[in-house]
Amino acid sequence: MRSLASACLGGLATILTALAAPAAAQPATDMVAAIRARGALNCGVTPSTVGFATPGTDGRFRGMDADYCRAVAAALLGDAEKARIQPTTTQQRFTQLQSGEIDMLSRVTTWTLSREASLGLAFAGVNVYDGQGFIVKKASGVTSAKQLDGASICMQPGSTTELNAADWFRTNNLRMTPLLIEDIEEARKAFFSGRCDAYSTDSTSLAALRYNQGANAEQFVVLPEIISKEPLGVAIRKGDWRFYDIVRWTHFALLAAEEMGLTSANIDSQANSANPDVQRFLGKTGDLGKMMGLEPDWAVRVVKAVGNYGEIWDRNLAPLGIQRGINNLWTKGGLHYAPPMR
Repeated sequence: MRSLASACLGGLATILTALAAPAAAQPATDMVAAIRARGALNCGVTPSTVGFATPGTDGRFRGMDADYCRAVAAALLGDAEKARIQPTTTQQRFTQLQSGEIDMLSRVTTWTLSREASLGLAFAGVNVYDGQGFIVKKASGVTSAKQLDGASICMQPGSTTELNAADWFRTNNLRMTPLLIEDIEEARKAFFSGRCDAYSTDSTSLAALRYNQGANAEQFVVLPEIISKEPLGVAIRKGDWRFYDIVRWTHFALLAAEEMGLTSANIDSQANSANPDVQRFLGKTGDLGKMMGLEPDWAVRVVKAVGNYGEIWDRNLAPLGIQRGINNLWTKGGLHYAPPMR
């Protein structure tokens, strides 16, 4: 009897120990190997947002988010043009990333707790510190978002925009009627045609939208209120932390290059720099590339392909009249700060 009891107790202890132990992690997909075998990085972007990703007449996407796709391709594959850039919708973007249809999402996407904790995404950093705003027609006479009580607001469903607007109007004891339209171009058309009183999205996108109206830009007003924090960043699926490191440090390399004054035009001339930080960045010392399974000059290839962060901003967002403000480097009073590359 004692033997049987001991056996039962021992078995119970084993079961309890197993239940108490954390579930074993699923084997991580080797994304780096898969991308290299494919010979292309599949990267999802917005279908058409000026300054971030817009297809030209040649079909080539241009904008900050498209440049981030090319920067990662340059680091990982040695060729920025091996970024296979494809448009994704607001509602489909996460499903496409989760399913493996795309390898990374670079699509004016806000970093939130729920997207990391419940959707299995990992954000590699913030490439634009943004905030949600509203645009109205100047003829409406509206000069503040608090004058939008009872207004109809055009927005995209499945976005932080929809949730933020609901929270803000409720907090300020105001009413609104959301007009939710999935297709971004249709949502904009609805606003311009008068189907809604205002259009709401990230303030940088609103500035770009207004700028894109050309001679008619003065007919529209971006209201002064910023109602949310919208840290926009690149996301990948959780599980392959080597790929995550590459995406994350590509972003930091863009910031570090700007801080050190390394540009697409001068980086080749810095080979004999006496600055040890520059030497590590160029891959002359430190073996930083080897640590991530990359070539020693991976960061050089990134900068030569798309420039540093400041060059990307000046090429894509500055022409729209968008000021850098908090998107400046920390040395210039902004929030952008790259950890030491050493």
